[in-house]
Amino acid sequence: MKKEVVISLTSINTVDSERSKTELTTAGTLEMLENGYEIMYEESEVTGFAGSTTYLTVSDGNIVNLKRTGTSSSHLVLEKGKKHHCHYGTPYGDFTMGIFTHCIDADIDENGGEIYLKYTVDINSSFVSDNEIYIKITE
Repeated sequence: MKKEVVISLTSINTVDSERSKTELTTAGTLEMLENGYEIMYEESEVTGFAGSTTYLTVSDGNIVNLKRTGTSSSHLVLEKGKKHHCHYGTPYGDFTMGIFTHCIDADIDENGGEIYLKYTVDINSSFVSDNEIYIKITE
């Protein structure tokens, strides 16, 4: 069952001890899947991905797939304690980056919930940033 929800998203990126914070509140959908939940929302200028749609799938509470389609395309796999090499596409070109997930805390059900993600990004094994995402889903 798919339902309309409000998604509040806070993203914190840290590069060389400089932190940047992005906050977004938007309408989206929450759908129960066989082994988890999928959250979908349209990106905006605030996030820098206007014209893209983001799908965040939480499977069994411990794997998160973040898939973006549209003007920017990407597919990131976050799994606690593991590194995945993921595709990241931009209007300027595509590349592969490493995602090492430090923490996934997902407390979500058919009424909404909260998700916390903490991960490190590298490109060609060179550190790029530490990232944290807080997501709150409400009816």
